[in-house]
Amino acid sequence: MQKQTAGRGILGEFAPKFAELNDDILFGEIWSRETALSLRDRSMITVAALISGGNFEQLAHHLNFAKQNGVTGTEIAEIITHLSFYVGWPKAWSAFNLAKEIFISDGTQAALENSTIFPKGGLITNGLFAGDAYLQMLVHPEPPHNTAVANVTFAPGARNNWHSHDIGQFLLVTGGIGYYQEEGKSARRLRIGDVVSIPADVKHWHGATPDDWFVHIAVTPGDTNWAEALSDAEYEKMTGGNENV
Repeated sequence: MQKQTAGRGILGEFAPKFAELNDDILFGEIWSRETALSLRDRSMITVAALISGGNFEQLAHHLNFAKQNGVTGTEIAEIITHLSFYVGWPKAWSAFNLAKEIFISDGTQAALENSTIFPKGGLITNGLFAGDAYLQMLVHPEPPHNTAVANVTFAPGARNNWHSHDIGQFLLVTGGIGYYQEEGKSARRLRIGDVVSIPADVKHWHGATPDDWFVHIAVTPGDTNWAEALSDAEYEKMTGGNENV
């Protein structure tokens, strides 16, 4: 949980005690207790509470925060639909209008169709990826370094097969939201700025969420050893409803 300073920035001079409680207690202590409830779960609870109370001025901020914490547009739509029968149809419509702007109409997914920093490259057709994924080689594995550097762009739902690397790999996330999972462990949700250091000979996969494009730079010294595909059922099970993702 990043340190919150919005209270002091907006109300620090006018209401310093309220600003202190907002930044240090609410966000500094309550929201930061991630071992008790994940940020993702806290976001869903907070969004539901704000919709129920009709607090739409604060809702926009928390919808953005929920998206940052890994709540998908599909999940937000289901939350609002469920709440509509308990808190009222007008509140649901108001919430949907805000959620649609944040999760669909912000242009993020459309922009990522052209990748981010580097060109998207060509569609990968080697049978080692599910869904549409694109590859642009930036550095070819030639002596003396023998390291491949590639820009990889995943359409929503796309991912690669299980695989491992003789020496290891680094992933540098430059756009969208995705997943990384090592065999036998929970999937990890990845966002812009995340760096993944993958050890040698560790079986894993990575790819996009069901609702988001995902772009990373892969730095790969040595060879890659490909294994079986991740099925649709496995993908849904591993990435859905887990507090770590």
